[in-house]
Amino acid sequence: MTDIIWEPDLNSVERSRIWRFTQFVETRHRLQLRSYGDLHRWSVDNIEAFWQAVWDFFAVGSVSEPIPVLAAAKMPGATWYPGALLNYAEYALRHGHSNDVAIVGAAEDGGQAVILTRRELRRQVAALANTLRNNGVGQGDVVVGYLPNIPEAAVAFLAAASIGAIWACCGQDYAVPAALARLGQLEPAALIGADGYRFNGAVQDRASAVTQLAASMPSVRLTIAVNHIGSEVTDAMTWAHATDGDPPMEPLPVAFDHPLWVVFSSGSTGVPKGIVHGHGGVLLEQLKSQGLHFDLGAADTFFWFTTPSWMLWNTVVSGLLVGAQIVCYDGSPVFPHTAALWDIADRLAVTVLGVSPGYLQLCQRQRIALRNGRSLEGLKCVGVTGSTLAADVARWAASEVGPTVRLAAVSGGTDVVTGFVGSAPTLPTRAGEISAPCLGVAVDAYDDSGRPLVGEVGELVVTRPMPSMPVGLWGDSDGSRYRETYFSMFPGVWRQGDWITITDHGGVIMHGRSDSTLNRNGVRMGSADIYDIVEQLPEVREALVLGVEGANGDYWMPLFVVLDAEAHLDDALRGRIAEAIRTYASPRHVPDTVIQAPGIPHTRTGKKLEVPMKRLMQGADPMSALDPGATDNPELIDWYVDFARARLTTTVVGP
Repeated sequence: MTDIIWEPDLNSVERSRIWRFTQFVETRHRLQLRSYGDLHRWSVDNIEAFWQAVWDFFAVGSVSEPIPVLAAAKMPGATWYPGALLNYAEYALRHGHSNDVAIVGAAEDGGQAVILTRRELRRQVAALANTLRNNGVGQGDVVVGYLPNIPEAAVAFLAAASIGAIWACCGQDYAVPAALARLGQLEPAALIGADGYRFNGAVQDRASAVTQLAASMPSVRLTIAVNHIGSEVTDAMTWAHATDGDPPMEPLPVAFDHPLWVVFSSGSTGVPKGIVHGHGGVLLEQLKSQGLHFDLGAADTFFWFTTPSWMLWNTVVSGLLVGAQIVCYDGSPVFPHTAALWDIADRLAVTVLGVSPGYLQLCQRQRIALRNGRSLEGLKCVGVTGSTLAADVARWAASEVGPTVRLAAVSGGTDVVTGFVGSAPTLPTRAGEISAPCLGVAVDAYDDSGRPLVGEVGELVVTRPMPSMPVGLWGDSDGSRYRETYFSMFPGVWRQGDWITITDHGGVIMHGRSDSTLNRNGVRMGSADIYDIVEQLPEVREALVLGVEGANGDYWMPLFVVLDAEAHLDDALRGRIAEAIRTYASPRHVPDTVIQAPGIPHTRTGKKLEVPMKRLMQGADPMSALDPGATDNPELIDWYVDFARARLTTTVVGP
């Protein structure tokens, strides 16, 4: 059994909202729920009663009362709360007194933060909504943002949502063609863009990019420019003008499944997939996630390093739903030094901080003492997602933040804009493991025939509907792409595309993406199992393993490694890598060859590009295998393209 690295005390358990929610359910349904496991089982066995309990516990209302909770329980095609009329923005803006802080805008130079009080947030949202309406933008139209992670992005989203418009956003680290591939397909009526952003100590001017983007989308009839770095966007209404005035806040009630936003898949292997979520489904799911799993409330400050291109930006904004103060950060996570995020958390008294496993691993490698000069007063939870959190990194992080801070690993997806499996204030945290399936999520591990597994690696599936499952994919009028994407392998059951093991004590171990599975001689292995071992070696900064099937039935499994500056890949290091994998995984996990690479390519959200790199190694045309503009370092792709071509011209099979 994996070792426990954090455990709640009785006082913290009884102060948590999930504890109060459990009592609420027990009283309403005359139950005795002795553990989180009991509550979870009840939540998936009684899915309608559970979501109605969430609805009532968080005082969600409707212009017309919805009956029933779930009109159709099949997947795909579940219909939630037919007849309900509500608006996401109304709930994000209903909390707090006028002078309470709602949003803090932080910059990497550590300068004066931008503060939006609850009153000012409501005023700006109402004023911008009024401007949109006065310019012919209304219910069902699309409003897009080309913005950094600044308070104006949250204001723009809430204003669009309040009038029933559909929101989508792209960070300004995307060049115009990459942004256009996402936003252009939506045929937006309005574009809100900033003149630039700051990253790694440099100012990036994007004024001309906003103009170019607007000109490339003929449907845009209103462009609004945010003055963020002091540049000027031509042919655009200024943000100051668009948010002038103090009109009344009048959110438009819309249907439960009315489109709220479009979020995009990584787009690393083709045209980015637009995933559409509804007002009500997102509202219920995020109330549950933020209020129960992260225990966020009015006394909290919530900061997760992200960009508006990633679903975690949507997650941060959802902190407003439970009254939390949220932090928007325009900058690099490692400028002016590696511990920059911890400095921000300390300076702003953050109570719930979110980071990536890669960031924690970097801090560990550089021996950052997290509490050296930082009190981190009030910090109660560190959320971790984006990739698998290695056990050794988890142990280090837990020891650094201390026993009062919960390390909360989460795994979910843009597809449902939430977690499938995660943490809770009433559950222990184990190294190398996620605590449990999230409430209301009927998670299972299936083998190829659809047989549930315990203690064995299987496909992560969801067997009951979730409110935040997409209402559709953009442009998929007949739903065929939606069904193919999620329900083609197991009809009527959602397949996420991750390998997991469900332990006998209810925890979940992640093994990486199943669509990049290593399958040697019929034995399937997860890439994360190799990374957890190799990336702990002092010489190795990062690794990428591929399982490359050849046309003649051969199988090649290379391991690309990025080394520390002082290290050199020789036979001795290759031997240590192989021995570590053989010892801590199995002989089958040992790669055919180890290759030193200048870097590992990722999506812009930090996920390794295993599938596109595999396709390159199989000889696919680089333009069809991936979109370089959707990667974090497009120049790095050339090295892999050259490597693949050289290998294919000098070998027929094998390494």
